[in-house]
Amino acid sequence: MTHQLVRVQSGVSGLDTILCGGLVQGASYIVQGSPGAGKTILANQFAFRQVQEGGRVLYATLLAESHDRLFQALATFDFYDSAVVGRDIFYISLFTVLRDEGLPALVKALRAELARQRCTTLILDGLLIAKDRAESALDVKTFVAELQSHAAFTGCTVLFLTSARVDDVSPEHTMVDGVLQLKEELVGIRTVRLIRVSKSRGSAALGGFHQYRISNHGIDVYPRLEAMHSKPSDEEVVVHARTLSGVDGFEAIAGGGLTAASISLLLGPAGSGKTTFGLNFLSQATPEAPALYFGFYESPKRLRAKAQALGIPLEALEKSGAVHIAWHPLTENLLDSLGHQLLDTVRERGIHRLFVDGNSGFERAAVHPARLIEFYTALGNELRALGVTTIGTLEVRDNSGPLGPHPLPDYSSLMDNLVSLRHAPINGELRRFISVVKMRDSAFDNGLHEVQIGQGGLHVRSRMMITADAYGAQQATFESGQQFSART
Repeated sequence: MTHQLVRVQSGVSGLDTILCGGLVQGASYIVQGSPGAGKTILANQFAFRQVQEGGRVLYATLLAESHDRLFQALATFDFYDSAVVGRDIFYISLFTVLRDEGLPALVKALRAELARQRCTTLILDGLLIAKDRAESALDVKTFVAELQSHAAFTGCTVLFLTSARVDDVSPEHTMVDGVLQLKEELVGIRTVRLIRVSKSRGSAALGGFHQYRISNHGIDVYPRLEAMHSKPSDEEVVVHARTLSGVDGFEAIAGGGLTAASISLLLGPAGSGKTTFGLNFLSQATPEAPALYFGFYESPKRLRAKAQALGIPLEALEKSGAVHIAWHPLTENLLDSLGHQLLDTVRERGIHRLFVDGNSGFERAAVHPARLIEFYTALGNELRALGVTTIGTLEVRDNSGPLGPHPLPDYSSLMDNLVSLRHAPINGELRRFISVVKMRDSAFDNGLHEVQIGQGGLHVRSRMMITADAYGAQQATFESGQQFSART
């Protein structure tokens, strides 16, 4: 019979996910990180959550300074509640005890205070100072072991905070049940905060580094999407129904429409009609089957103005609850934060159709671009499992005119459908074209068709017929009979 460990919730968004359920009750953990990494914030966020759950916390520091500055800093966070300080959370300094009497006296003082206040959580801030006071590695192990034995007996969860580098051979590392490492990484001119569970005794954890952010809410951890969703949360929805694009004439060349719960990518240069295609797609949403616009470039105000100019009633769809807009300006975004926000909104709103305007927004947020394939795989599989029909856009250069191929992105094989949009000057006029490059498990017309943008959005028009003469020149003829020439 499998024994289930009793867990305590950390109150730190995302941390319990990478710990596969939370911290183990009665276990001891080291929280390690350089100054400014957020160790104290994480520990206090955890402490105030324990109080909300009915627990009592002893927060002991080994610093000579008073707690006044600590309270000033904590008061800026939403989780801080001054009413419970001194009632359910007890802050004490044991610096003098450690300095004058050593580690055995420190253990005795902590045990006495834990028993007197009937605490369920102990946080010791300053493990490095205690380690420096020890005469040998055995002293460090003895100190940690004595606190652990008392904590395990009383069911008290322990956090040791330290700014020292912890590795596998550190004596304290071998004694504790878990190690959380926090760090800042400089990527170009920006910094990214990362957390890692480097040890988790008797419990699984999501490996590797995960991004986190510090805000007035405290710490928010964003588990790597490919680690959290290594497999979809549900079986993939396989349906043969078609989802209408809303683009006039597109269904005729796409085998009746996009397969439901599929992932499509629109490729094309600026001005080729990608966002207009997406607005047509959103226009088919209903309050019972809502849609989400998830974009990086068009602000909601600009998007509404564009839709109004095309005669697409986007504002009315928003007011009815049929369409929701999520705009993330292309500034310093975190890749996994974007992924989690997208999936959370899809689940909370019951989204049926999704338009991601600008896949490059994900690429710009990826401080480690090599993981993009895995990220897109996890995101796409989860969206399919949720039954969402998704269209994304990617801007590519188009220097070849209407007759040449688009360069495909490395992750194009992950997409169910690929649609190419392009434009070219013909007889002094800029003409737009569309072609279906790929449609998985479906027949489609792979010809090049002219498109027009006007009232109602995008309209697919004539198919272009291409012939070559004896001199290598290509001649394109529309079904309407109009001709133009282009060199290969």
